[in-house]
Amino acid sequence: MRKPRILTADDHPLVRDGCRSILETHYEIVGAVSDGRSLLEAALRLQPDLIVLDISMPSLNGLEAARQIKASLPEVKLLFFTMHSEQSYLQAAFEAGAGGYVLKSAESDELLLAAQLVLKGQIYVPKGVPVGFRSTTDPGRVAKTLTLTPREREVLQLIAEGKSSKDIANTLQISAKTVEYHRDNIKRKLGVNTIAGLTRSAIAGGLI
Repeated sequence: MRKPRILTADDHPLVRDGCRSILETHYEIVGAVSDGRSLLEAALRLQPDLIVLDISMPSLNGLEAARQIKASLPEVKLLFFTMHSEQSYLQAAFEAGAGGYVLKSAESDELLLAAQLVLKGQIYVPKGVPVGFRSTTDPGRVAKTLTLTPREREVLQLIAEGKSSKDIANTLQISAKTVEYHRDNIKRKLGVNTIAGLTRSAIAGGLI
């Protein structure tokens, strides 16, 4: 049985070597590059199953490289391996087509697990992110849900659980008017107008 083929991209040799040592027992490492331009060329030439890439790279950053790769190779899976823990980077990665996001501070088995799930078409995000996306397969919905504030995620979960505005107001100890304000913001951010659509977003975001 053919091993999945992985291309890695990072401007630090120690990280590239570390990725290889972690992944090569389970996968075929077909290449390792040090900048975004080289990644574009290698991706088109090698057409791997999975690309493990950093965000901060010379010549072309990983986010822009990911967008261009996805435009040419929509089936390729992308797993970001980065030091950036800010939610804005996480959101941008999924907007660029990522299937997974692992912090460089993680244990080695987390990188292996993320690669396994992403190759299966699932989503992986770092442990501790306040939404659980590990079972969804829609990066776009992940990216949209990440734009919600913690309070909006609370409201979305309660809406998806079938709670009325009055019930949500009582649960969160806020006014019904404030609930409606949050509801309108959630609909706008997620681009949905129905309870069914909000429920699907909550499920995809791992909120229920």
